[in-house]
Amino acid sequence: MMQGVILDADSLSPADLDLGGLLALLPRWRVHGSTPAASVVERIEGAAVVLSNKVGLDRAAFAASPGLRLVVVMATGTNNVDLEAAREHGVAVCNVRGYAVDSVAEHTLALMLALSRSLLPYREDVLDGAWSRSPFFCLHGHPIRELAGLRLGIVGCGQLGSAVARRSAAFGMDVVAAALPGREPTGTDWPRLPLDELLASSAVLSLHCPLTPETRALIGAREIALLPRGALLVNTARGGLVDEKALLDALRSGHLGGAALDTLEEEPPHADAPLLRAAREMGNLLLTPHVAWAGRAARQRLVDQMVEIIAAFHGGQSVNRVV
Repeated sequence: MMQGVILDADSLSPADLDLGGLLALLPRWRVHGSTPAASVVERIEGAAVVLSNKVGLDRAAFAASPGLRLVVVMATGTNNVDLEAAREHGVAVCNVRGYAVDSVAEHTLALMLALSRSLLPYREDVLDGAWSRSPFFCLHGHPIRELAGLRLGIVGCGQLGSAVARRSAAFGMDVVAAALPGREPTGTDWPRLPLDELLASSAVLSLHCPLTPETRALIGAREIALLPRGALLVNTARGGLVDEKALLDALRSGHLGGAALDTLEEEPPHADAPLLRAAREMGNLLLTPHVAWAGRAARQRLVDQMVEIIAAFHGGQSVNRVV
């Protein structure tokens, strides 16, 4: 009897999702909320199909699973799977694409607005009574900037970056995209600038590129120094794109006007991580827990796309095949 295994179902927060179509594809499923690395080999034993979001599937896992035929990554990034080992063992690997474009773009704009309008510091002022003590009807004290007229530099102008670009242009922002060294531009809707030139002219920087050996620490101390003083940095892509120490140094010196991050290099972060400590003290550092992608509609699209992938595979076709 063909069976499937879901290794980290709880990462999808499935309580509000319709999983009926997915579970109907195979006669038997073993569903695990989460899976520690030491339990992977045991849990995928006998499975023909494995679904994983962030649980790693290494060479040993493939070697121990001769019946495995298909791995579906419940995300776009496939860095948790040893693709070469999958290829050697004849296992197809597919990913899910484009499901969270609207969710991520909306979250990105929300972060930009929260930073530019100092929403969190003003909320704290309301809650701690500062507004009640004001001699006027209003309360000043934190910078408020309009996005209209500001230049937005986007690094990674694929589906996600382009969706952010369109929404930002509707706010009246001047949108430009980075031409990264060694990479061919994938769109022509927005002017392309060399990365250094883009950094030097962007009041807001938003990151939407994948994390690769070439993009790791892409935004470090040198690149942050190129940004105009007071610039805002938003990252809803991958935490490893930004040198976190350099980011904190720039916030503390006042060179950066603010930063909003939905992803960190270590996830989940240690409770005493420097960025978490700083966020408790700095009103211009906003952290959200890797949820830009997680709108309910986006998560359902993810599930529905997995149904398409598995059904197509059983029919001898490939959808979103990586290996």
